[in-house]
Amino acid sequence: MTKRRTLLKTAIAAGSLALGGIMITAPVMADELDTLKEKGVMRIAMSGAYPPFNFVNDKNEVVGFDPAIGTEIAKRMGLEAEIVTTAWDGIIGGLLANKYDAIVGSMTITEERDEVVDFVGPYYSTKRAVFTKPDSGITSVSQLGDAKMGVTLGETHEEWAREQGYNVRTYKGLPELLLELQNGRVDVIANDSIAAILAMKQNGYDFVMLPDLETEAFGAGIAIREGNPKLAAEMQAALDSMMEDGTYLKIAEKWVGGDIR
Repeated sequence: MTKRRTLLKTAIAAGSLALGGIMITAPVMADELDTLKEKGVMRIAMSGAYPPFNFVNDKNEVVGFDPAIGTEIAKRMGLEAEIVTTAWDGIIGGLLANKYDAIVGSMTITEERDEVVDFVGPYYSTKRAVFTKPDSGITSVSQLGDAKMGVTLGETHEEWAREQGYNVRTYKGLPELLLELQNGRVDVIANDSIAAILAMKQNGYDFVMLPDLETEAFGAGIAIREGNPKLAAEMQAALDSMMEDGTYLKIAEKWVGGDIR
């Protein structure tokens, strides 16, 4: 089981946030937990385009592992959950602009993101994988130099692919990635292994994973605005209790087929 961590940061002393080279100064605010308790609602954001973790069903409902986890956390905090869908490449900006209160959308915890948000969790772990068609002729990472690689815009996989110098094409989400690979508009796609394998199985795609990609497991965390240690602590306590009493496992078995901690 992946060791869970909680990044509980104190409020910035002068109430300043440096983002993108711009210094924004504001008075130190009270912890947002108190405000959420008064409202009784937590707005939770995700892309809605990452099945089976979060997606829109035929009833136009946002369902999946992420909304189930977020809703249960809110419930244990005595709050209702309001699910918000938004484009992934602007999701952190929306959080910082107070458009919602948390991101429960399979967001990889990275040092870069940790500089502008706080993370609760991780609440699951996975690895990066590269997939291709069985008859593509691509059997090794060493052959990716000239390949067209599809990735989701704004994900860590995009950053990684560009760092490797690959021929990158960006898309809105996993369903579009799989379709582009199936139709031959890209040669390979890079994505979280668990989500891709489950989505492939559900949609009947027969893609293969390159066996020689060296990658470490990484954790997906819940992002909140910085300077809210009470909120982070209560959310972490709710997550921990779910994992301890079996609720987390039931949710995981329903949506992803097993324990992914």
